[in-house]
Amino acid sequence: QVLIEVFLKFGQFCGASPEPRGGMASASSEAAVASEELRRPLGGYLRQRGGQASSSEAQDGISGDDWRFDLLRSVGEECQTDAELRSLLQKRPQFNLYDGFEPSGRMHIAQGVFKAINVNKCTKAGGTFIFWVADWFALMNDKMGGDLEKIKTVGKYLIEVWKAGGMDMSHVKFLWSSDEISQHAKEYWGIALDIARRSTLARIKKCCQIMGRKEDTLTAAQILYPIMQCTDIFFLKADICQLGVDQRKVNMLARDYCDSAGRKVKPVILSHHMLYGLKAGQSKMSKSDPDSAIFMEDKAEDVERKIRNAYCPRVAEAASKPSAEDDEMHLEKDELMNPCLDYLRYILFSKENYVFKAGDKSYASFQEARAAFIAGDVSEKVLKDALITEINLLLEPVRQHFQKDAEAKALLEQITQWKKENLTAPAGLTRLELNGTGGKKPVFAVFAPHPTETVHMSTTLGVLHRLQAAPSDSRCVLWLEDWTAVTLGRVGGTEACIRGYYELLLFGLRTFAPKLMERVEVQWQGEAILSGASEYWISVINAGRRCSLEDVRKCLPAEETLENASQVVASLMHVGDVFALCGGAGITLCCDEYHQKLHGLALQHCKAVGLKEPEVKLVESPALRLLQQGEGVEVDVNIMLTDKEVEVNKKVKKAFCEPGNVDFCPPIVWVGELLALGQDFLVSRKPDNGGDKTYKSVKELTEDYASGALHPGDLKPSLSKSLNAAMESLRAGLKDQDTLKKAQKDLEAYTKAQQKKK
Repeated sequence: QVLIEVFLKFGQFCGASPEPRGGMASASSEAAVASEELRRPLGGYLRQRGGQASSSEAQDGISGDDWRFDLLRSVGEECQTDAELRSLLQKRPQFNLYDGFEPSGRMHIAQGVFKAINVNKCTKAGGTFIFWVADWFALMNDKMGGDLEKIKTVGKYLIEVWKAGGMDMSHVKFLWSSDEISQHAKEYWGIALDIARRSTLARIKKCCQIMGRKEDTLTAAQILYPIMQCTDIFFLKADICQLGVDQRKVNMLARDYCDSAGRKVKPVILSHHMLYGLKAGQSKMSKSDPDSAIFMEDKAEDVERKIRNAYCPRVAEAASKPSAEDDEMHLEKDELMNPCLDYLRYILFSKENYVFKAGDKSYASFQEARAAFIAGDVSEKVLKDALITEINLLLEPVRQHFQKDAEAKALLEQITQWKKENLTAPAGLTRLELNGTGGKKPVFAVFAPHPTETVHMSTTLGVLHRLQAAPSDSRCVLWLEDWTAVTLGRVGGTEACIRGYYELLLFGLRTFAPKLMERVEVQWQGEAILSGASEYWISVINAGRRCSLEDVRKCLPAEETLENASQVVASLMHVGDVFALCGGAGITLCCDEYHQKLHGLALQHCKAVGLKEPEVKLVESPALRLLQQGEGVEVDVNIMLTDKEVEVNKKVKKAFCEPGNVDFCPPIVWVGELLALGQDFLVSRKPDNGGDKTYKSVKELTEDYASGALHPGDLKPSLSKSLNAAMESLRAGLKDQDTLKKAQKDLEAYTKAQQKKK
């Protein structure tokens, strides 16, 4: 009987129709019917607060676009931009909005009632509202002990609250980030890596307020958070980002990315107000402080206690002054920061035609009620009495749902119990495990160099030396970092150029050492990731949780400084790569100096998670530059895999080759490489100059050159001839194979485009 009276009063307050909400299917069981009865009052309240154009407005001649614009604009404390929102409504009768919720605990009234109000407004204006249940984001933020299954349980609880709370679900979708990202990994991570490539680390750090973390305490994983949240916007094809003001910075990152990527249509940013916490100086509610907010399943006595104790000043006080960081959460300046007035404005006065009554006086607008309170015409007790009554009316259907619905009740009980526990991340290691890594053979992995505009012969031969170092009883893997190359913007971050470079490199290796390459497993990083995207990226995220930005800085090559977000992402991906390659029989990572520190980072993480620590073996590329460092243009002083005969002759002719100087003589080093490929080296000369001589060892040639028995004028032409002979089979393939012709064409086009920019 008490409940019936409450609902009747609530219906009079809201003007709610006694009819069921349109589109809501009737349940057959008595429990379902009862649940629907409980939802009706709150549903009617929210529908009316949705603010759809009234019949009187239609009669007054308000156009469709105008009322839709006004309705949507009422949701946001700020809109970026009003002109773009109007344009969207003119072009699109239906559109997508998005908000992401990190499942991390109980739901407070801002997420529940206030969000439902805004969603109902948005869907009535023609939008489809997409809720991105951000379980992966919660994982990165160490919520629920870093346990993905617990996080998913919390996500289910959030959905139950909205269902019970009157949100119109007819144009609402719930998508789980972990599922969607795994099922569409190539699309999702392609966007994410491009955002990382185009973003400086300083720009990403500005967004980290969304996690409530200060810059000097950030882990590497927390740099991934804004990148992924920005990715969500484009992945979900959101026309409007409808999140709180506290998310404004990362949403603006999406607009900045559009400028960088040349996207003409930017997402509209519609940022709603952040309800104050109930204590002095709290710019928003805090889930970690139960008394700072009203929660959707709070008991009536809890609501009364919290409101009675709520901060409620009439004049601005020093105690309410927020920090500079918290102050950014409110675009509309409010020196008073009175949470009770905030609730009055955004919870009660959001209802169409609501009138606030205090004794024998009535106030038809929030501004009037606020002025009366500040003047002392409305007492703190009267204001709080009204809040307690109305909020309890709103929450009663939700309370009943979580008391009477078995599934909802079990969810709440489980989450409440977890909140009492000191949750820690579950044991066990999640990682990508490639086929064969669990075998008896130890893995010998060579990470290929990152793509450049041309393929140096010295690079090709350097990779060859590393592969040749693999023991005969090992599983030899050549790892091609195509996705890392995209992330770091190698050759413009274009897939065609990156793949083209690696195709040319592989062709060179197979041409010079066909038998060796028969036992080498060529593994494209992107293909490996897609074979187990969820496991791979969870391992990357977890590596980032153990890793500071300083750790990333230390693992960079000597010539690099930590300036871009892409460097953080690439470093964590390297750990994920090594994890994927690790086998029970052990692993050797053979590398040049570039990868040495990165391998060291991966080694630390292997040790941290209990994997057998890799052995790192350094094998540098041969020094085949034809002039001393600092002299000449790179393309003119290095032999390229694609050089024609005339280009080889020209470069060798200009090579440094001082008579008798064996300390720095690039042609002698080149001879050593040709001999290592199995060629004899023939010096052709006139009988007067000593006649023809065939060298089978670089030692013999070096001795002759040092003594003067071999002159530069004979060495250089002979080197040109031998080099061209070695490259003849290369040139035939480059000319005949379509894949290689395309690779050359793509890289040449990129090079020309870069030259035009200079």
